Amino acid sequence: MKKSWIEKRDLDKKIQVKITKKQFAGVRAGTKLLIPTPIVIDKLVKKISEGSFLYSKQIRERLAQNFNAEATCPLVTGISMRIISEAAFEEYQNHKDINMITPFWRIVEPDSKLAEKLDCGIDFIIDKQIQEGIEL
Repeated sequence: MKKSWIEKRDLDKKIQVKITKKQFAGVRAGTKLLIPTPIVIDKLVKKISEGSFLYSKQIRERLAQNFNAEATCPLVTGISMRIISEAAFEEYQNHKDINMITPFWRIVEPDSKLAEKLDCGIDFIIDKQIQEGIEL
């Protein structure tokens, strides 16, 4: 049976910090690279104050700093951003109070590839950003 987004978010994975052997996704070989988990990113997003927005690059920088790494894997970060966004919307669809879900609209740019993929649709993201006064 296919896992729900909530189950994917809540998997008990360990974060890793590795030294890259090859250059990839804009990360130089020899970089001390954080491989985040959805749970770590979810916790960070829950701390973003109402009306504020963090771009993917800012999230990666903050995580690298928090875990004593030089960079954070952009690929795994993007995948994790999708997982936490879909999980939060899944909770919302299951009638969880909007104020109790992870505020993923504070990290998703409406014109991004990520926004296009999300089940909530771009309008949901834009509406929540307008309600909070988020201007990109």
